[in-house]
Amino acid sequence: MKYLIIISSLIICFSQFSCKKEFLYKTDPTKVGTGSFYKTQIEIEQALNGIYGQLQPIINNQWIFNELPSDNTTIDYNPDDRGQANAIEAFEFWTVNSGTGNIEGMYNEYYNGIYNINNTLSKLPNSDVNEEFKKQVEGQLKFIRAYYYFNLVQYFGDVIIITEPLQNPEQAWEYLREPQEKVYTQIENDLNEAIILLPKNFDMANTGRVTKGAALSLLGKVYLTKMQYADAVNTLNQVLTLDYALLPSYADVFDPQKKNSQESIFEIQFQGGNDQGEWSSFIYTFAPRLSAGAITGFPESRPGGWNIPTKDIIGSYEDGDLRKEISLKEGYFNEKGEWVAVPFINKYNHPHTIYGRTDDNWPILRYSDVLLMLAEAINEQIGPNLDSYNYLNQVRQRAGLDPLSGLTKESFRAAVLHERRIELAFENHRWFDLKRTYTPEEQSQFLNAYGLKEKANPTVTRGGIPYSNSDFIFQSFEVFYPIPNRQILINDKITQNPGY
Repeated sequence: MKYLIIISSLIICFSQFSCKKEFLYKTDPTKVGTGSFYKTQIEIEQALNGIYGQLQPIINNQWIFNELPSDNTTIDYNPDDRGQANAIEAFEFWTVNSGTGNIEGMYNEYYNGIYNINNTLSKLPNSDVNEEFKKQVEGQLKFIRAYYYFNLVQYFGDVIIITEPLQNPEQAWEYLREPQEKVYTQIENDLNEAIILLPKNFDMANTGRVTKGAALSLLGKVYLTKMQYADAVNTLNQVLTLDYALLPSYADVFDPQKKNSQESIFEIQFQGGNDQGEWSSFIYTFAPRLSAGAITGFPESRPGGWNIPTKDIIGSYEDGDLRKEISLKEGYFNEKGEWVAVPFINKYNHPHTIYGRTDDNWPILRYSDVLLMLAEAINEQIGPNLDSYNYLNQVRQRAGLDPLSGLTKESFRAAVLHERRIELAFENHRWFDLKRTYTPEEQSQFLNAYGLKEKANPTVTRGGIPYSNSDFIFQSFEVFYPIPNRQILINDKITQNPGY
């Protein structure tokens, strides 16, 4: 059937299952017809939980698009297995094209999620549930839709906007890419409505759901990205009144035993140690590929060796920064007791009881992120002042570092970018931070300078395999990813981004 790939697999279906009390234990239902669904509170909750569940695979792969193309991470090069050369390594070496497999997969996942959100929103008014519950569900759905479109517009620039369910395949041909400004308007509308609809907190059984603080934080980030600094400051200041706080210990932020803490604003929920299919496995993806069980604790492990911290970021930590040992390790002792100098991300490395099933959540928005956004927005608006220093130095002092003072506007900007790199390392912020801070030409210069350093002194040995001439050559048009070629093949009205 020839119609848009973003619609080809979007028919949502559900199955009955025993509904547990806790939000974390609810799973995505399948195989119940949509005509008779969406009536009761239980059915709406099932649909909502399925939509939350779609965030998991998106986050599982987001490092490919947000960390690997930056100066934060590289790959544990495998000269004997080149199967992922086009799918993943293309992002590390900036050789992505419209046929790169992970681009299409990512694009489709986002639009699958948007379809299911739109469908649930359309059914919500006629469901047999109380108005307060409807408002809370609508607010959560509009936040997630705004989050998806915010990522899409940063990845691709102009994108298709769909806010209503599609009744038949032919409707797909009516949608073309919309200008970025229109996409941002849609994002802002959704978030402003979510702010009104969402509560400050949910009860313990619904811990992990989107709250008013999450909507305000994301809207503040949208304004910061659009360089609407006064709006960013006004919006983010409202988050300061919602009882969030930095935890005393940076390690506690990522401890699965302390997830959804006072510092957490929104994080993707995972649960290991059981057979419910909600576990994460980040450390198995990130640990060096020959480390076996030296890091995971399970000898049968065959880690991926992806998303390896670069020498560049390792060298960027200041002396005495308490975050370094928590965020990364510079190597490991193998089963023979030999030191292997291949670094790895340690932030998601915690003991777990079942092979491959970890309990680590993934942070999306944290209070430290809000503090650093406020510091950045104030500086860009009026230059550094007491408030901007206060927000920046709160984050630094938790890390055991001396407070900063006496900076110019330009040096304060550089200090905040540095602090965001270290504080939010390996949480999928770096690519968007670079795009926001630099012009495309400046980003090109910055990344090419990094690429020269990495090629001259690779973080991980390449087994004698030389780089290709196209590796680590970044051109300014590559600040946007290409539209997947399959989209253009099946609808030639959709245009490609320049340069691809």
